[in-house]
Amino acid sequence: SLIPPYLRRTKSLDKLLPLLYLRGISTGDFQQALSPLLGADAKNVSHTSISRLKSVWTNEYHSWNKRDLSRKSYVYWWVDGIYLQARMEDAKDCVLVIIGVTEQGKKELIAIEDGYRESKASWQSLIRDLKFRGIASGPCVAVGDGALGFWAAITEEYPKTRHQRCWVHKTVNVLDKMAKSMRSKAKSMLHDIWMAEDKKTAERAMDTFINTHELKYPKATRCLAKDREDLLTFYDFPA
Repeated sequence: SLIPPYLRRTKSLDKLLPLLYLRGISTGDFQQALSPLLGADAKNVSHTSISRLKSVWTNEYHSWNKRDLSRKSYVYWWVDGIYLQARMEDAKDCVLVIIGVTEQGKKELIAIEDGYRESKASWQSLIRDLKFRGIASGPCVAVGDGALGFWAAITEEYPKTRHQRCWVHKTVNVLDKMAKSMRSKAKSMLHDIWMAEDKKTAERAMDTFINTHELKYPKATRCLAKDREDLLTFYDFPA
């Protein structure tokens, strides 16, 4: 085995090693990082053993990334482009992530892949790979930030998929265009929209927000109103 015996004694340590690496710990610094936890045993965590583990992790990822998906069907997707401070060679690179929910309500990680600035081309390449591996039909609803090139890509690849803009991102963007003294009240009003009992109530709550703030904060209300339809998509589907 590539994992030293003293590290195989606990699953928590087995999970800690890749986490430390992803956090930016270099292969030569593992001994120092693990000394408080392992004591004298930390000296056995050599540069060579970590390099071998990296090779195992890489092979496992490539195998997972080629798995057959022909029996998979997802109702919802959550998508995002994540920029990491460590292990990214170029500031323009990011990690494209897709998490799906099956018809049985089970949440699964579908894909995680390097991308370039969350571009349409990067997302389209990833989606086409998923189609090639068996996902013939796209999700009923995809949820993500409005700035993603993902939307143009999925419209071409899965035109029947409905778009749902992420309320977390939208709330931050709207509040950023308002005075700090107003943000607490405005946040509560935005909460009333996406937590409404039904779509009609949500529509009224959105109208109330826009009518209340459009004179003093037109940029904030335009930011909300321009994605009105895509912000309320989820009301057309069951919980």
